[in-house]
Amino acid sequence: MKKQLIFVFLFCISTIVLHAEVKVANVFGSHMVLQRHQQNPIWGTANVGEKITVSIAGQLHKTVANRKGEWRIQLDAMKAGGPYKMIVEGENKIVFEDILIGEVWICTGQSNMQWSVENSNHAELEMLSANYPKIRLISIPLVGVSEPQTDIKEANWVACSSETIPKFSAAGYFFGRRLHQILDVPVGLINASWGASSLESWIPRDAIEKKYKHKEFLEDWDWRINQFTDQMLIDYTKKYEAWEKAGKPGQKKRPPRDIRIGQNRPANAYNGVIHPVIGYGIRGSIWCQGESNLGRGDQYSELFPIMINSWRERWKNGDFPFYWIQIASMKEPDLEPENSSWAELREGMSKTLSLPNTGEVISMDVGEGNDIHYRNKQEMGNRLARLALDDTYNFKIEGRSPRYKSMEIQGNKITIQFDNIDQGLYAFNSSIVKGFSIAGENQKFVWADAKIIGKNKVEVSSVGIKNPEAVRYAWSNKPVSNLIDRNGLPVACFRTDKWQIPSEGKVLAQKRYKYPNSKKD
Repeated sequence: MKKQLIFVFLFCISTIVLHAEVKVANVFGSHMVLQRHQQNPIWGTANVGEKITVSIAGQLHKTVANRKGEWRIQLDAMKAGGPYKMIVEGENKIVFEDILIGEVWICTGQSNMQWSVENSNHAELEMLSANYPKIRLISIPLVGVSEPQTDIKEANWVACSSETIPKFSAAGYFFGRRLHQILDVPVGLINASWGASSLESWIPRDAIEKKYKHKEFLEDWDWRINQFTDQMLIDYTKKYEAWEKAGKPGQKKRPPRDIRIGQNRPANAYNGVIHPVIGYGIRGSIWCQGESNLGRGDQYSELFPIMINSWRERWKNGDFPFYWIQIASMKEPDLEPENSSWAELREGMSKTLSLPNTGEVISMDVGEGNDIHYRNKQEMGNRLARLALDDTYNFKIEGRSPRYKSMEIQGNKITIQFDNIDQGLYAFNSSIVKGFSIAGENQKFVWADAKIIGKNKVEVSSVGIKNPEAVRYAWSNKPVSNLIDRNGLPVACFRTDKWQIPSEGKVLAQKRYKYPNSKKD
């Protein structure tokens, strides 16, 4: 009797397996854009040993599902065009319609990338005019998990229209729209951004383990996860709701969040959002993130390259372009020069320009003093587009902001020389160059007088500093600075000194909760 039951069980299992349908990963679908001029992988699942064929635009590719029930083919490179139909066949048939070939970019980061068109400047006009049927959009579902996922939840590609654009990434859309208008090819935009996410959440755990020298960073996170309980979340939620009901008195409280599945735990966003789509044919990535890492600017300069390199290694698409929007600005302008966590974060991001095929656009001039989510996403889209057109598409246009190159001390003055000068330096909206500070050996900075003395040089001094040693520019949470290239690109924040800054040595992430009876708190 026991043997008969086992036989029946095995027969049922084999019947289920034999009737498993061919499936294609959810990132693929009707209305998608495939990257032109490169081989694009297509993958999915099927019954073990099942024969699969994939056809599109005269191509026919065959493969067999492996022992794990996985299959994968590579399409031959195609020129921009379409629409095409893709047919995937095994024991069943899947048909994807209206596929275009063009340029594909993935848009990633936290809330200033996730920030929607409907909440940006001139939202009504932008939505009414969003009639671009050859711009295609997909938003990846946001899932935070501790293990890499093989597929995303169901998501659909859609053509850009007044109905589909309102909740899509504004920075991503304005960037993609410019590319579409200038390149005159279809553009696909993959929105994979998650508000309030930390940099470390987008990095594979094994990459942090192998590449980041501070083991205590992950050890601390593992300790927090082990200590965290459902009851802690329930108790804190009650306190938070009571605080809200009372009118939010006193110190601001952070909203409740399950840190086990949230967007701050290392690797969570990578595992649930990025890993399932790695391999999809892209031209490059644009990134906007940093606010959740404020206070750890020095650490950012170590973790950010780890993230970019890990994505490139896993995508197996070479050193694809990776461009980012530098963190913007907020709060009140400084009365006197001070340390700045925002400036340190900007510096940490800029150091990553040492990686090949990377670029950074400046946003501190569009930041809003009382809102971390600035509305002028059109300017960010334009600056990202300039960068891509310059670096990726080889247009004769300067895409990079002027940057500090060198300094020369001459008596009581310091001359600063800049790189990436296009049309020449200019003090915007004033006859006075604003934003410079200067210090002597005591390392105490004071506001400086500055004047442009050439196409790419500025002379900096202060009557109170007879023997200057260092200069800083726009080194503030909300800098009052106005030095730009006449092409409209602002000069990047910088410092000439290598003096210690507050974020050096800060490795552990800020804790959201208090853990009772522990020295770790």
